[in-house]
Amino acid sequence: MPGIDESRTFIPLNIAVLTVSDTRSLSEDRSGDTLVDRLTKAGHRLADRAIVIDDVEEIRKQVRAWIASPGVDAIITTGGTGFTGRDVTPEAIEPLFEKRMEGFSTVFHTISFPKIGTSTIQSRATAGVAGATYIFVLPGSPGACKDAWDGILAQQLDYRYRPCNFVEIMPRLDEHMRRGAGKA
Repeated sequence: MPGIDESRTFIPLNIAVLTVSDTRSLSEDRSGDTLVDRLTKAGHRLADRAIVIDDVEEIRKQVRAWIASPGVDAIITTGGTGFTGRDVTPEAIEPLFEKRMEGFSTVFHTISFPKIGTSTIQSRATAGVAGATYIFVLPGSPGACKDAWDGILAQQLDYRYRPCNFVEIMPRLDEHMRRGAGKA
């Protein structure tokens, strides 16, 4: 049965939160606030937080900086996953993925459907791994951020979650980089 194994020790992660918006400031960022509140209450550390405009290069610049940072284990973005002309977050981030998490979108939509019905198809939520850093691309609503955190991320970013979780495989995410580093 899936769940928390209390015999295991919780391992806090360093998580960065990026809000993608042309109109929000930190004082008005309810989705970012939702994520920060949930991740810190879970025992993780906020590594950094930023807001960037809906621009492919601006989004990539911030995400690349966090991927390169040894102080960031995971990145959660909120905003820019819809279909309007300014919604470019998946286009900005998916090319950075070394491996795409195909099941993330499926599980996200499964969780979202009972709450908002077929409106869930208007989100292009996605996730993947780049530079041994997990990246989760969420819609810009606080409700979607709650759904993703409560229904997926709280468990998968908790080392105690069984039968498996993202934390326990973190040391092996960059195996290919270590092998490649040994070659001259």
